[in-house]
Amino acid sequence: MSEVTIIINEQPITVPAGTTILTAARDVGIEIPTLCHDPEVSRYGGCRLCVVEVAGWGSLPAACVTEVRPGMVIETESARVLEARRTILELLLANHPEDCLTCEKTGACALQDYAYRYGVRRGAFLGERQNHPVEADNPFIVRDMNKCILCGKCVRVCSEVVGRSAIDFSHRGFRARIATALDEGLQQSGCVFCGSCLEVCPVGALTGKQRRGKGRPWEMTSVTTTCPYCGVGCQLKLQVKNQRVIGVMAGGSGLNGRHLCVKGRFGHGFIHHPDRLKKPLLRKAGVLQEVSWSEALAYTAQRLSQIKQHSGGAAIGVLASARISNEENYLLNKFARRVLATNNLDHCARL
Repeated sequence: MSEVTIIINEQPITVPAGTTILTAARDVGIEIPTLCHDPEVSRYGGCRLCVVEVAGWGSLPAACVTEVRPGMVIETESARVLEARRTILELLLANHPEDCLTCEKTGACALQDYAYRYGVRRGAFLGERQNHPVEADNPFIVRDMNKCILCGKCVRVCSEVVGRSAIDFSHRGFRARIATALDEGLQQSGCVFCGSCLEVCPVGALTGKQRRGKGRPWEMTSVTTTCPYCGVGCQLKLQVKNQRVIGVMAGGSGLNGRHLCVKGRFGHGFIHHPDRLKKPLLRKAGVLQEVSWSEALAYTAQRLSQIKQHSGGAAIGVLASARISNEENYLLNKFARRVLATNNLDHCARL
């Protein structure tokens, strides 16, 4: 692969041909702001916040879609660039709700962070504002299109990564927004509620319904674990506040990256459910009573031995689980065949 040598902020670097200015800058630790770029989806160049100044160019190109060329001399924080970025942010804020004090995304909002970084306090342009109803007619995702900046990241991740195309751009001009087909709710669209759109949304347009009002990002501790719902082994980041799990994000590593299924992302209510069994139960005099693990295991071993002696191992069946490791399933298989003398094994993931 051919390589290209350029200069960014007086720093010469060499990158493969076809690399964008944004990627080249980030490879050497130079941060260029962007609201619409995501490395997992196609280039878009819609927000224009990543504009840079290239010597000899009259315009300010968007770094996320402009590929490097030999001899380019690039400035990422020149006076022209800073003025352009402030104007872009003012245009975005001109039609953006000013409810940062109560917004669910406060502390994790890229638009808010960039406004702080470039000293933009409010939108400098006055005009009509959006007044879309907040969509909360499904169990998992709240959509506030008044806060949408039309970065298109949710559209592209739904189409290109998840493969559902449940949402897309609708209408034109000032009325443009992200919508489902025929403007129906997410439940009537092709949405599978994987929540990938939540992961990529840079503002408060998309938020998790279960987590609303339960805490700010800086109040939470992130705990990495493995999803228990199947044998795929997706990595999760549990959002914990006051020893309670109030939300789940994708781990960002492992085979799932930033993506999860509906169960992995939203099916955590069982953790603190009052009906959850936390101790083994043993029926005594016809009534289920909590017992210790040692008593429960001793009783189970005794009953299995009695059944085997009376009716043989063929009278016993063993059901393995996708929620335990391969090693544990192997031990269960060995226990069934060697100890219980039964070949009646099945697995919940077989069907």
